[in-house]
Amino acid sequence: MDSAQAQVLLLAAGRGERMRPLTDHTPKPLLPVQGKPLLQWHLEAVQRAGFRKVLINTAWLEEQFAHTPGALFDAPPLPPVAIAYSLEWHDFGAALETAGGIVRALPLLAPVFWVAAGDVYAPEFAFSPDDFARFAASPALAHIWLVPNPPHNPGGDFGLSDTGYARNLPPHDRAPRYTFSTIALYKQAFFADCGIPPGNPAGVKAPLAPLLRRGMDNGAVTATLYAGTWVDVGTPARLAELNSGDSSL
Repeated sequence: MDSAQAQVLLLAAGRGERMRPLTDHTPKPLLPVQGKPLLQWHLEAVQRAGFRKVLINTAWLEEQFAHTPGALFDAPPLPPVAIAYSLEWHDFGAALETAGGIVRALPLLAPVFWVAAGDVYAPEFAFSPDDFARFAASPALAHIWLVPNPPHNPGGDFGLSDTGYARNLPPHDRAPRYTFSTIALYKQAFFADCGIPPGNPAGVKAPLAPLLRRGMDNGAVTATLYAGTWVDVGTPARLAELNSGDSSL
């Protein structure tokens, strides 16, 4: 593996419109959750798992990321995590949406890599090296983690087959649907036919869901149902409940 390639991409480019006015001056992934920046919960888990190279894509108020989360990753006993940035605002003046941002980052990423949104709280998620190795050896091009549907997404996103494949269910299908946690493993080949060249030199904005649905239709996306704590910190009320210790989320 090239020494410059990151094994983890954390998504932190969004404006956080629903979190205003909190996000008018602070990017959503840097808002404090239980005493530390939200993004830091992922970074600590990545460090514990042994992944040492992390890429963070940024856009809104991206200059703030270079100074956060501080000196955590110089702390013993674990080796430091090397953090690099994919600067979408600097390069294009806007966020590129999820797929556009991932494809922009591809030249800096390893052949297999984790992706997680920086605005979800999942303190127990392990970023397991065993999961990484198992996926790398499998024929799947993507592996996603699904969660039970939260109140703000009662209809869910995707189905899950008995054999561990994610399902793009048609509207009339009554099979259970679950919510995409944003946490996933991908191979670079998953994005090979997305219509945007690696590096996204034109700064094309593109969502991820259509690529996932096409991959599911092609039998290329596997999935795991995750039962640990997971919160999409999408509104000031959810943030306040987390910081109050509300266990109902």
